[in-house]
Amino acid sequence: MQEISGASGQPLSGKTVAVVHAAWHSCGSYQVNVSQIAAYRALGARVLSIAMMDDIVGGPINAGRWEAYVAATRGIGADRRFYSGAPLSALAGSLLVDGWWRLIHGDQASWLIELARRAPLPDGIESEAIDLIHTNHYFTLPFVETLKRGRRIPVLLETQDIQARQYVLRNKGGFFIPPYATYDDMLAIELDWMRRADINVHLNEEEHRDFQQLLPEARHDLIYPAVPETPRAGGREIIIVASDNYANYLSLRWFLTEVVPLAAGARVGIYGNIDSGVKNRDPELYEAHRALFRGRVEDIGAIYANAGCVLLPTVEGHGLSIKAVEALSCGAPLVATPLAFRGMRVDPTALDNVALAQDAAQFAAFWRAAQDRADRGETPPAESATRRLYEEAFSPQAYARTLARALETLPA
Repeated sequence: MQEISGASGQPLSGKTVAVVHAAWHSCGSYQVNVSQIAAYRALGARVLSIAMMDDIVGGPINAGRWEAYVAATRGIGADRRFYSGAPLSALAGSLLVDGWWRLIHGDQASWLIELARRAPLPDGIESEAIDLIHTNHYFTLPFVETLKRGRRIPVLLETQDIQARQYVLRNKGGFFIPPYATYDDMLAIELDWMRRADINVHLNEEEHRDFQQLLPEARHDLIYPAVPETPRAGGREIIIVASDNYANYLSLRWFLTEVVPLAAGARVGIYGNIDSGVKNRDPELYEAHRALFRGRVEDIGAIYANAGCVLLPTVEGHGLSIKAVEALSCGAPLVATPLAFRGMRVDPTALDNVALAQDAAQFAAFWRAAQDRADRGETPPAESATRRLYEEAFSPQAYARTLARALETLPA
């Protein structure tokens, strides 16, 4: 578990906090959950992790997707772990009409809500006296209502982007039946559930502004996520780190098709399970660049430690990029597009170790320059502007301080 030193006091000493989250791993959201748990423990709380599967659960936690999830998340850091999800038996009820029928028209918002409605309380949770619920994504809120069992428990909802945007992006790569669910349809569902939280916490500037406009009657706080510290970069390898989601696929496709042909042999290692996303969506593109992909690695910290430069070829996506914050943390020089810094209250042109590219040709030129530095044996300095930014805004200590201030005004 990541420890947080320097948090100001322990205002939650003696309290139990339930962190409810999707059963995801190997992605930015999982790292956000790890940091939430670490922050609450630093503030003195006993912390429960409650993982919800975003699909029908077909067996015990030692089988299928649950087995893979549990194996990949042993370092989540909670004092006690619970698991839930809609069981197979839900298909014999109204789920086919209320959820699946809408899903095949692209309405992922309704589908996830209906799954959460049917997720049972996990065994043993009844013995826990929960003082605060910190839940992630609007679609966990039906389960949170079940978890409260009619009791008055404050609920902090961490939104992690406008999910309707993500559904629209995801639907572009799928096959659905008309009439298609629209962005407005799915956003309305999202906003309706968000009204039930005591605080809506947003992780980036854009999200905070948009939700304030969309839901002015609710309370909104901007709290940048704590991203676990990566080792300081001190090597020479040029890297890209990306998980498999549709926005990352589109960004990497731009990099492979538009930037690589202009880079004159500059080298890069692409780490993360984005390799499977490219392979599944565009096998020819994957085969053409197969040698660049390194796949998912168990110790991503070792990859950052060996980095001489991190490339952030971001051309799609909404919300704060966790991988971008990881790159800030390692302190290496960055070659990035402006969109990589979305949602941050920062001017990337003021960071002296960031090369900001406006188009593919400029990105390739900056990449070649980084390769030249690596070939000369240059490694990143111990201190850098991006590392200082990380410590001030995105470190676990910064997150714990800001979270504690927000909790001071929660209703009892």
